[in-house]
Parts: sequence; C-alpha cells; structure tokens
Amino acid sequence: MYDYLLSIFLGVIEGLTEFLPVSSTAHLRICEALLHIDLHDGFWKMYTIVIQLGAVLALPVYFWHRIVQFLRTFPRGERGDRTILTHPLSLTLIAFVVTAVPAWALTKQIGKNLENLWVMALALLIGGIIMWIVDAVFTRPRTMHMEEMTLPQAVWIGAAQILSAIFPGTSRSMSTIAAGQAAGMSRPAALEFSFFLSIPTMFVATGYDFVKSVVPHHHESNIASLTMSGHQWVVLAIGFVVSFFVALGVVAWFMHWVRQRGFVPFAIYRIVLGIALFTLLMRGLM
Repeated sequence: MYDYLLSIFLGVIEGLTEFLPVSSTAHLRICEALLHIDLHDGFWKMYTIVIQLGAVLALPVYFWHRIVQFLRTFPRGERGDRTILTHPLSLTLIAFVVTAVPAWALTKQIGKNLENLWVMALALLIGGIIMWIVDAVFTRPRTMHMEEMTLPQAVWIGAAQILSAIFPGTSRSMSTIAAGQAAGMSRPAALEFSFFLSIPTMFVATGYDFVKSVVPHHHESNIASLTMSGHQWVVLAIGFVVSFFVALGVVAWFMHWVRQRGFVPFAIYRIVLGIALFTLLMRGLM
C-alpha cells in the first residue's frame, strides 16, 4: 500500500510541476532525498521516466486542435504571411535544435548537476528573481500571438532553454517564458510557445534517458536487466496515469491563469523554496 501511495504522491508532484515555471526536476529530487529513495535503483529510474512520459503526453492531447490547425496551414500560415522558416511549427523545431545540440555536448556536466541540490537551490532562487524582474519590466509586448513570432525570437528562446538543461532547478518553462517575454512576446504567446517547444524537447529527453538507462555504462545500475513484478507494474501504471491527468489539468488551468494574471506568484514561490532548500542543506538535513 505504501508504494501505491508513494506513486500517487510522486505522480502528482510531476504532473503539478512539469509545466509550471517551478522546476519538476528540483521538486522530484527534493522529494526523493526527503523520502530516501535510491535514485540509482533500476526500478526508480524507470519510474521517473514513465511519469515524465505521462506528463509529456498531456501536451499533444491538450493542444491537438492547435497542432491540426498548424499542420493544415503549413507553411504559409493562417494569414498567408508565413514561410517554411517562420511558420510556428518550423520555429518550434528550430528552437528545439538550438537547445538540443549544446545540451547533448554538455551531457556529462548536466549529469553531475542533476545530483547537486546546491545547484538546484541556487537555480530556483536566481530563476525566481529573474522571472519577477522580467514580468515587471516587459509589460508592452509586440508579439501578441504565437503565429506572429519571428525567427530571431525562436532562436533566442531555444538558446535560453539551454540553461534549464545545464542547471536543473532553472525550469524549462521558466527559461522559455521569461526569454519570450524579454523578446517582446505577450504572456499567453510566450507560454503557448513554451508548451509547444516542450513537446519535442521532452520526448527526446525522455527517450534519451530511457536509452541511457538501458545501456550499461561504467557498471552503473540500469534497467536493462530489471525484472518487473506485478506489484511494480501497478506502481508504474498509477504514476503514469496520475501524472498525465494532473499535468493535463495544470496546462488547462495555467493557460487560463496567464491570460488574466502574471508570473509573480510563481517567482515568489521559487525564491521561498530556494531559500528553504539552502537552509536545509546548510543544516545538514538533506
């Protein structure tokens, strides 16, 4: 029963934090440290991949009508003013490539930082301050809708997303949203592009984590030889389903929230969490 409750809890944490600008990686890592979960255990490696996949699948389900619309109007766009390089789908892929190449080159450093709670605490704190400043300063957007985005904006947002890969705790959505606002995009436009960019980014990142875990490397624990019991399959299924539905609800709520309010509450939360994590680490409680 404990494993089932733990799976529900972690699935909720993943679903709640994956697309909010508060860093799901930091939240899961903090929970795992507090609950003394062995991150090198093959089953829990598989579990974190599965619940992240559940969250990722919420995006194409929620945005299916927008995806169909973009596919139908490719490459000229709804208004006929787009090209093969400036269509929203093209800009999404360009931003993804801008992120993917440097992130792949820095794989070793990223792996080291994923184990470092000090890095996450600093990223949470600094990211919260940056988000607060950006949301307060950039209040007169030039780009109101995702269909009006430019190529330089997409490249800039893709470059900013690299920070979230190198420094866990930064948050993929925080870096892309703040970069979009700084580039002159409205809050809803920046958020929608952040969600679209998350689809290829997270599918590839999740797939890479799976392959890396399956292939043995320097005698580290991997999931290639993992023998799953019926109990463990149920735990995985619970985490996947919970993560999917919670993430789906969060995406819908967040899109509605941003149309009427800003990102300051999330910035404050990040700052408070970063300070709390620093305090726990300095006292040796984690």
